[in-house]
Amino acid sequence: MDDTRCLLSDQDEPERVRGFLKENLSGASAPPADDISTFPENDAGVGKDLPPPYADNSQRPSKPQAPHWEIPSISEELAREALAEYVASRCCYSRKPAKEMVFSDLHSLNTFRYRLDTFTESRSTEWASEPYHGQVLDGFNGVAAGPWDLPVPIPAMFQDCQKDVRMPHSSSVKGCNQCLSLGKSPCNRCVTSGQIQCTVCSGSGRDHHRDARCYNCSGSGRVRCTACSGAGSMQCSSCQGRGQILCFLKLTVKWRNHSSMHVVDKRSGFPVDLLQEVAGEMLFTDMNQRVYPVESFPDGAINAASKQAVQEHHSQFSTTCRILQQRQTIELIPVTRVHFTWRDKTHIYFVYGAEHNVYAKDYPAKCCCSIS
Repeated sequence: MDDTRCLLSDQDEPERVRGFLKENLSGASAPPADDISTFPENDAGVGKDLPPPYADNSQRPSKPQAPHWEIPSISEELAREALAEYVASRCCYSRKPAKEMVFSDLHSLNTFRYRLDTFTESRSTEWASEPYHGQVLDGFNGVAAGPWDLPVPIPAMFQDCQKDVRMPHSSSVKGCNQCLSLGKSPCNRCVTSGQIQCTVCSGSGRDHHRDARCYNCSGSGRVRCTACSGAGSMQCSSCQGRGQILCFLKLTVKWRNHSSMHVVDKRSGFPVDLLQEVAGEMLFTDMNQRVYPVESFPDGAINAASKQAVQEHHSQFSTTCRILQQRQTIELIPVTRVHFTWRDKTHIYFVYGAEHNVYAKDYPAKCCCSIS
């Protein structure tokens, strides 16, 4: 069988994609500065998801070079090997169909996968405290900076990360409210008495089995509290017995990568969910602080998915986060539908991804003990 003829059954589509990459795609790039709404400045304070100040340093990138690529092909030999490996991994599948089948057609159903990643930074502040052990105080040495004015190193792009930073010029010493600056708090178990009821005699002071005085509490019915060692109070957990705490503004910086993915469904009976993680052939990559939606890709579903994803990410993240970087990619995912006959019956299976995974929902011999 002529594999090239079968694989390029949708030969018009590869030509249109190739033309898109060479001529039509001027390069999705960052929109001009006046296309982004401005955001108000904010003073230092306490708040969650504080809106970032307006900043857009993006530049229009140069036109990317058209990548060199070829439509992945698959031969009958490779299709048979892929099915044989798939069957070998299933304990109740007979290997006979994979060895004896006769190919009737290999049909290319190559599809496309679009992905948009938006890497954001969000900041929030809240009052925090820790026991005071003589740390340097800076609350009176200057004015605390705004949450977005404090420089914090950015970690690796498109990887989730979180960092807590103490805001400069925000620390001061306060008396501990938990213990009223005493350094101690009442013991809840003995209610400051230092003693609790004896568990051996239940507080009666008598050992009823021997009709004698209780040996554990010496007849008093009460024993020393083990929680506070009889002191009636415990060290304050907030100030660790110091009576004072250091209060400061804590800045929490969160970096998050938000992803949207769309795989074009060819309506071939193949579950597109299986194409979410498989490897494909990279056709196009665009990365900038803000990217334009792809508009002239030959497959209209990709254009629509790109437009929707870019709009959704902008509306979801631009008001509460700082968008540091966006990246959009288009990949070609190889999918081949294999038609074969075995024992005078026609069957199909799919070989997909660069890994040559197999999807064979209706494999004809799933129980080897029933095959002669």
